[in-house]
Amino acid sequence: MIIQALVVGLGGFVGAILRFLISGLVTTLMPAARIPWGTFSVNMLGCFAIGLLSASVETNWTVGAHTRALLFVGVLGSFTTFSTFAFESELILQEGHFWRAASYVSMHVVLGILLVILGRNLVLPG
Repeated sequence: MIIQALVVGLGGFVGAILRFLISGLVTTLMPAARIPWGTFSVNMLGCFAIGLLSASVETNWTVGAHTRALLFVGVLGSFTTFSTFAFESELILQEGHFWRAASYVSMHVVLGILLVILGRNLVLPG
């Protein structure tokens, strides 16, 4: 368990640095954008990467528990948790549960925004 935690930490270190560099590069290239394209870019790239990796693992790429933890939980988990959220949503859809997936997505988006508002309102004078 300790080795796996260290592997996840190493992957997290790599993922965080990649997120910082890629998001920063995109933001530098599009400084006056009205949408945070840096965040959008890493989230979409992370979704694409988790799709590629998960399909590769399912079909023809045998990986051990440490490698899986390094890539999925560490690198991609740190690069963007949005990729994991999207992957889990797609798994629910694969099981044929459209409304469960729609509820899961809606809960994340709506409750997430409400909790950001709540957190900010608890700190900022209003």
